[in-house]
Amino acid sequence: MGNATNRTYLDADSHIMELPDFLTSNAPQSQLALVPRVPVEGGARSSDGFELALQTGAQPPDKVQEMVALGNQLISGPKGYFALGAFNKTERSQALDQLGFHRQLVFSTFAAPICFNAESVEARYASAAAHNRGIAEFCGDDDRLMGVAALPLDDSALALAEVEHIIELGLATAWVPHRPCGGRSPGHSDLDPIWARLADAEIPFVLHVGGQPLQIHPDWMNTGRVVPTDWLGGGENVRSKDMTSLHHDAETFLGTMLLDGVFERHPTLRGAAVELGAGWVPSFLRRLDWSSEIWRKSEPELQNLIRKPSEQLTAQMAFTPFVYEDVGALITESNDELYLFSSDYPHHEGGRNPMGRFERSLDGHTTAALDRFYADNFTRVFGSQL
Repeated sequence: MGNATNRTYLDADSHIMELPDFLTSNAPQSQLALVPRVPVEGGARSSDGFELALQTGAQPPDKVQEMVALGNQLISGPKGYFALGAFNKTERSQALDQLGFHRQLVFSTFAAPICFNAESVEARYASAAAHNRGIAEFCGDDDRLMGVAALPLDDSALALAEVEHIIELGLATAWVPHRPCGGRSPGHSDLDPIWARLADAEIPFVLHVGGQPLQIHPDWMNTGRVVPTDWLGGGENVRSKDMTSLHHDAETFLGTMLLDGVFERHPTLRGAAVELGAGWVPSFLRRLDWSSEIWRKSEPELQNLIRKPSEQLTAQMAFTPFVYEDVGALITESNDELYLFSSDYPHHEGGRNPMGRFERSLDGHTTAALDRFYADNFTRVFGSQL
């Protein structure tokens, strides 16, 4: 099964492969000193064709024809910068026609982490504003493309101002880094106006891989033997040991957010954890339930939680499994309202047959469960933006 055919597919994870001027071309002259160019070399693993694409802002016509000829097998074709619609919005609409996806969240690949990790708070928000203009421009001509904004949380006043910018741009959701927010918990009182405004505007928040460093501390890689490269052959991407804890900071972020009462205070707030896997989710829900029950005796704020944590997260969150995870088993262990389909197009990590692999893992589950995975859970979280 190469593409979406028989059902509604709402894709919770896709990407633009940014060109070097993605941020600088969307920043005012007064902020150019704060906004960097996007380094693309690691994603391109260069070739002559890539250099031509940089100059023209489009794939070479013969390559476009080859990818169009793939028809509904496009997702098994070129990846990264060499994919159809990787950085050209007209090509991206053509790609969606072939993929058959009805909606698709569009994340940046490199630019949002650059925003989150800029040296100064001023540079983080200047870069985020430029990022958000660039995403809005890429998605603006095709209603199927749902742009994902970058929203640093280090300064609550600047974050709230950027939420208004996100609303003005018409972006669908806000990507927040899963780390302490300027030295504070995401449940800090200073951040409550941000969660309230997002909920009021019906803009979900998302966590995504890259919102925190991908790799574990180098000491864990020190075996006295050769340190392995990542799976792409470089040194900056994920390795097997990194996968043991890739989700840990997201789990901590969501857990503290919930135990601090954010979801209870803002019951219409919605969110998703994307490209961080989902194998950890069933145990996460169980652990939060018993943690809140046991510690409510000594932590009075926990007594304000009317709903169990597992109930709050089932109602207000969703999670994207990796293509190689057994979604059917996760549903059996928890419930079928928690998980979202994602393709990760045009990244390599999404694989060359994500629909087929997910279908196999869901074999034996009800039609209703499949519908929730491929579309209904997406609609629950992001439906106001459809």
